[in-house]
Amino acid sequence: MLPISICIITKNEEQNIENCLKPLRTYDWEIIVVDTGSTDRTKDIAGKYADKVLDFVWCDDFSAARNYSIEQASYDTILFIDSDEYLQEIDIEAILRLAKQHPTSVGLLSRENHYQMNGTDSIYVDLVERLFSRKYYHYEGIIHEQVRLLDTERYSYGTYQIPLILNHSGYSGSEGSMREKALRNISLLEKDLETHPDNPYTYFQIGQAYNMIHDDENACLYYSKGLSYDVDPAAEYVQMMVIGYGYALLHLDRAEEALGLSGIYDAFAVSADFFTLMGLIYLRNGQYMKALLEFVKALSCNNVHVVGANSFIPSYNIGLINEMMGDKEAALMHYKKCGDFPMALEKIQELK
Repeated sequence: MLPISICIITKNEEQNIENCLKPLRTYDWEIIVVDTGSTDRTKDIAGKYADKVLDFVWCDDFSAARNYSIEQASYDTILFIDSDEYLQEIDIEAILRLAKQHPTSVGLLSRENHYQMNGTDSIYVDLVERLFSRKYYHYEGIIHEQVRLLDTERYSYGTYQIPLILNHSGYSGSEGSMREKALRNISLLEKDLETHPDNPYTYFQIGQAYNMIHDDENACLYYSKGLSYDVDPAAEYVQMMVIGYGYALLHLDRAEEALGLSGIYDAFAVSADFFTLMGLIYLRNGQYMKALLEFVKALSCNNVHVVGANSFIPSYNIGLINEMMGDKEAALMHYKKCGDFPMALEKIQELK
């Protein structure tokens, strides 16, 4: 058996759990599923694939559930996967080799988060901390929990990327299920703020939860609170917070206010996602040449999280600017570069 224990916590995931576990079961490693109170068929389905299906009494603390599952593992090397994540690509031998080379560090896997935008299945790619040794790490935080060192005096937190890609369907459910999840998250995050009132990461996550249910007013409020702290521009969550804040302002027709992000341009001009956002802000403010420049920058930037932010999204908007300026031939050329992007296909039909 591979010296890795897969740990999963779950509740009422009968729609997802088999898609999660079935491809994992093709490999010879231990699979532990900890159920936090399912009332559907989740446990029965999990029993077909997992080595252990255990119960944990829910206590409004995701870290407590995760750490309990870690305690039940037979191996020290832990790989955490959520029940709404599905295996896409993996190189087991490379993962084992890297884990041996970095025993006191945390392995980051790549996750493709699916959500609906502009009538199409959109994807946001992030790196998440999931592979580690329980000798050195555990989880902290009641929600949006993070991997943390057990002994910060003797060891330093370090990361490395592992060849593992997951598909994440957690943001593509029905409107009702997304609202239920968001409100649950907000409740727990507000509880966390009572004991950690000055944590910008918590404000970011509350903003994300409101963003999930399209409550742009509250998303703006919490993103701005998070950004009011002395945050590190290089941190991925801070970059996401800036971009989320910018889009929320645009959705609220506060495009002029969004221009204020130009004041932090140098600190965040590192991704196609930011260039595309700034292009949209300039476009909404009628600054077409500035917008065009940002979209061109986005097309040439390889650092991208949202699929399309360095391809069909800027190409579509370059086409839009050309169309607005009366150059229909150039507009059509750029629309055709957008592939099957629905909004571009509509424009192509209009211009023919």
